[in-house]
Amino acid sequence: MKLYFKYFSLHLRSAMAYPASFWMTFVGQFVTAFSAFLGIYFLFDRFHAVEGFGFQEVLLCFASVMLSFSFCECFFRGFDRFPALIGNGQFDRILIRPRGAVFQVLVSQMEFSRLGKFAQALFVFCYAIPTCGVEWTLPRILALCGMLLGGVVIFFGLFLFYAGASFFTIEGLEVLNIFIYGGREFGSYPAVVYGKAILRFWTFVIPMAMIQYYPLLFLLGRTDSIWNAISPLATLWFLLPAYVFWRFGLRHYRSTGS
Repeated sequence: MKLYFKYFSLHLRSAMAYPASFWMTFVGQFVTAFSAFLGIYFLFDRFHAVEGFGFQEVLLCFASVMLSFSFCECFFRGFDRFPALIGNGQFDRILIRPRGAVFQVLVSQMEFSRLGKFAQALFVFCYAIPTCGVEWTLPRILALCGMLLGGVVIFFGLFLFYAGASFFTIEGLEVLNIFIYGGREFGSYPAVVYGKAILRFWTFVIPMAMIQYYPLLFLLGRTDSIWNAISPLATLWFLLPAYVFWRFGLRHYRSTGS
């Protein structure tokens, strides 16, 4: 952890070397992220409810996913930019260092300006918490924490899949962004609104619904099932195939010769 915070400090000082540029980008990210919020606002201004979910209830779902995604987009950016590390030969340097490749890619890049999205999601989250009608008990607080942490696990796994595919394609596969950024958009509304087929996909293939729809039902008091409350734990299995795929790609990596 000491080494991680050294990298953290280096990236932060680098970002703040040009403070005006940093803050303008931060504000730009904050304002741009409101477009998704406005889409939800105008929808509910017209229809008032979607599949029985009200505005504040959907905001709780939306904000929890956005918090997890924006955190990953800031601190796991190295995996999103991993194709560039392969293309310019920098990954060869990573492999001869004593630290693990995952750790080195993780700390290779942090984009603190992306915290503008995080701040916007936090703003919406703080608004939704007292207005969504949830009676906050310890089990519900723990379930909410599980939603946030499980979301980080899911998006980290998706970034790891993306990086693993780059061993074979050199350039990043844009089709995987359907699941990374599509997963973020999917999280804007409770999964049931997309239909049962989509719900099954996001439950058993990429378990996004495990940190979004099922625990949300528990928070809102629509079910007392303990399985809904602990469903975010199911996201941990998603890291296994993601890491195995990364290791498979790493074993088949061929140096650029640089």
